Parts: sequence; C-alpha cells; structure tokens
Amino acid sequence: MYKVDVPMDESSMKTVERRRAAEVARQKRIFSTRNRMIGLDVHVLEQQVAERRAREEAEQQREMAYDALSISMDQKLMEQEREEEERRKELSQELVQYWAMYQRSEDSRDADINYNQQGGSSVSLVNQNSLGPASMQVFQGEGLEENERKKLQREQNERTLRAQMEEHEKCQKEQKHKELLRGLEQIQQDLRATHLDDLEEECKKAALIALKSYNQAQAEERRERERQDKQRHEGLNLAEVLRMVTSDLLTECPESAVKEGMGSAEAPRVLSDRWKGMSSEQLSAIYRQRAEQCAEKERQRQQEKQSNLAFGLQQLEQARQQMEEERRVREMESERRAQLDQYNQQLAREQQAHQQYLNNELYTNRPTGRYFNQFNTSSR
Repeated sequence: MYKVDVPMDESSMKTVERRRAAEVARQKRIFSTRNRMIGLDVHVLEQQVAERRAREEAEQQREMAYDALSISMDQKLMEQEREEEERRKELSQELVQYWAMYQRSEDSRDADINYNQQGGSSVSLVNQNSLGPASMQVFQGEGLEENERKKLQREQNERTLRAQMEEHEKCQKEQKHKELLRGLEQIQQDLRATHLDDLEEECKKAALIALKSYNQAQAEERRERERQDKQRHEGLNLAEVLRMVTSDLLTECPESAVKEGMGSAEAPRVLSDRWKGMSSEQLSAIYRQRAEQCAEKERQRQQEKQSNLAFGLQQLEQARQQMEEERRVREMESERRAQLDQYNQQLAREQQAHQQYLNNELYTNRPTGRYFNQFNTSSR
C-alpha cells in the first residue's frame, strides 16, 4: 500500500492554533512575575485607554475631513473635465461647420476632374468622312475658339489661385486654431494647477485645524485632570486639618489615651502620645500590686534556697556513691590483671618447653651446605 498524506482540515488547524495561542497567553499571564508581585495599575490603564480612544476619535475625524475634501476635489475635477469635454465638442462642431461652409470639396482644384465641371464647349464639327479634301474645316495646328480657351485658362488660373489662397488661409486658420487650442490647454493646465494648489492649501488648513482641535482637546483634558487633582488634594488637606483640629491630641481628652479592645481591665494599655498621667486609684493599685510582688518574690527566694540545699545534699550522696563504685571497679581490675599475668607466665613456660623439645629432640639432623649444592649442577 502507498502512503497517502491526508491534508488536515483548515478549521481543525485553526482551532489548534487558537488553543495554543490561548495557552501561551495564559501561561504568560499566570507566570508573569511582575503581575504576580506588583499587579496592574488600573488607573493608568484606564487613562491610557481614554487617551487611545481620544486619539482614535481625532484620527477618525481627520480621516473624515480628508475624505470629504477628497470627494469635493473629485467632484470639482469631474465638473472641470465635463466642461472641457463640452468645450471640445463645441470647437469640433464649429470646425465641421467651417469646413462645410468654406472648404467644400467641389471648390477644390481637382473639382473639374471629379465632378466634370471644367472645360470649354466642344466644337461641333461635321463628320470628316462625309467631306472631301477641299471641305476641311479644321487643320492641324489651327486653334479653334482660342479666346474661349484662354478665357477658360484664366478662369482656371483664377480658381487655382483662389484655391491656393483659400488653402493658405485655411492653413493660417488651422494654425491659429491650434494656437488657440494650445493657449486654452495651457490656461486649463494653469487653472488646474491653481485649483490643485488651492485644494492642497485647503487640505493643509483642514489638517492644521484638526491638529489644533486635537491639541486643544488634549490641553483641556490635561487642565481638567490637573483641576481634579488639585481639588482632590485640597479636599484631603482640609480633611487632615479638620481631623487634627478635632483630634484628641489637641483637645486633651483623657479617655482617648486608653486603647479600646486591647489589654485587660486591671491593666489597660494606653497611648503614650495622649496619656496625661495616672489617677490615685491607679497609683494605689500599683503600690498594692508591687507589695504583693515583693512578698511573692521573697517566698520564691526561700523556696529556691531550700531546693538548692536539697540539691546539694543529693549531689554529695551521688558523689560518694560514685567514688565507692570507682574503688570497687579498680579492685576488680587489679584482680583481673593478676590472673592474666599468671596465665601469661604459664603460657610462656609451655612455649619454652615446646621449643626446647623441637630443637633438642625432634629436629636433630639439620641439612648442611653440601646438601643444597648438589642441585642444579648440569643442563638437564
């Protein structure tokens, strides 16, 4: 079987990518040390959001102004192009009318060829076949109706000259018309450039007005914020002054020196900065408590003295018993050493007797050097 790479569904891929991005964002949010230790400044965030919204609104207003200006410019350009097109159509119509009136094709030099309008009257001659040699009416080289022919030639020359003059005049008119068109086109270009300059100036003015309004809004917002901060600080200062004036520190209220909910009924805790001294009842209670403490201290001293005496006697008894135990241990150690010495002496005597037996009775035939020299005397 062939391995087929089945493409994944785009929706599932987008879902997986979205979940991964959400997980990464969640990890950044959870494991961010700054957010965990310091937290977020909500006031600053709200201020930033407000500033961004104001900036977006200003940009939106500026874009709307630009759009309106662009629409007006486009409308003016379209109107100008429409006027130019109408003017061009009018000029074309006038040119066609001029051609129809003053430059007709039948008035040209070759009109007699095209329309068969030029030429003299034909000479009505008798058929030459019916006449004899003496009846010839036209001879070779003889010009009949020469005056009429010259007249026709003059007329033809006049028409040719008139046509040339008309053509020259036509060329001059066309040249003037071209110059007029070039002048009009130059004027239109100048007008268009002037109009574009005016539109650019208007656009700059609109941008400056939008920027000025944005700056004014920012300044107003800053002044309002400073006024609110100043008002809040003044309120806090007035509250602090009022609290100090009406506080127990300046009014010297003796009840304010005792902390409520702290200490016991016999010895309540007091505030040192508000305490104005003790009363006679408090002083007598202190003296009585001090006498009781002295008596209790004396009783504890006697008890401690008796306990120290008993402890000393107990230590003496323990020292005596320890000395007796040490003496008994020393006696036992000396007895054990004496027994060990006797056992070692007996072992030494037995070992000495055994060594004498080995040397004198068991190992009597000792090998000499001759016995050892008999080995390794040959190559075999």
